[in-house]
Amino acid sequence: MNLAWLVLAAIAVWALIRLGRHSERRGRAQWRVAATLFSAALIGAGALVAFRGAWLPAAGLIGAGLWLTVASRQRVVAPRSEAMSEAEARSLLGVAAGATPQEINTAWKRLMGRAHPDQGGTEGLASRLNAARDRLLKPQA
Repeated sequence: MNLAWLVLAAIAVWALIRLGRHSERRGRAQWRVAATLFSAALIGAGALVAFRGAWLPAAGLIGAGLWLTVASRQRVVAPRSEAMSEAEARSLLGVAAGATPQEINTAWKRLMGRAHPDQGGTEGLASRLNAARDRLLKPQA
């Protein structure tokens, strides 16, 4: 019985590592989906273990599932950075040096459609895109 728990724990750790690597390659929305599925599996496994009468391991599995659910829902706020240069803003939005305000807004809307936190992006990237658009539309002296 102890060997079975060690194997189960090793599989859970492996799955968490894979989930972390998956979240690095994918956007925040995919991380939430994967974390929700994994936490549901942990809670389900905890319920099965509780049904068999092992309450302490069941509490651990259910607690881990609930923790993962809460952790995947937290928002990460990027720290504020210094003022963005015009060249950095153009590079981020992918516009030429003499871009018109319409071209800047079109590029911003296209990128923001993918980078917005509600669409699976991050708040940090969305705020950088906003800063880039503001920098190009209102050049600083």
